[in-house]
Amino acid sequence: MAIAYLTRRERFNAAHKLWVNEWDAAKNVEMFGKCANSNWHGHNYALEVTVKGTPDPMTGFVIDAKKLSKIINDEVVEKLDHKNLNLDVDFIPKNIQPTTENLVVLIWKQLKPKITGCELFKIKLQETETISAEYYGE
Repeated sequence: MAIAYLTRRERFNAAHKLWVNEWDAAKNVEMFGKCANSNWHGHNYALEVTVKGTPDPMTGFVIDAKKLSKIINDEVVEKLDHKNLNLDVDFIPKNIQPTTENLVVLIWKQLKPKITGCELFKIKLQETETISAEYYGE
């Protein structure tokens, strides 16, 4: 059977700050630059969720894209959109930096148990035009 990959793209806006409390302000700014702004800063994120599976013989779908969109929105976007990633999101532990790299892993953990009938293959999160991270469940 042929395996197909389907990607759904969703968007959200969120603020965060990268900061290590054990460091002084100078070291935080040296490490994180503008991302250490004490008044936070925001991004317009683009989230891509890719699943893989065998297309259904009747519908031709690996998964109904509307169903996938609902799962992504219910489990991730509604929890992240217009939120402070350091303070407001229950699935982001307070002891980790809300970096793009950490977020793709956390988003994977949110989505994996909810996606059925196909397999979660990849999470890609675009933070800026020049920075994105991907996670394949490793």
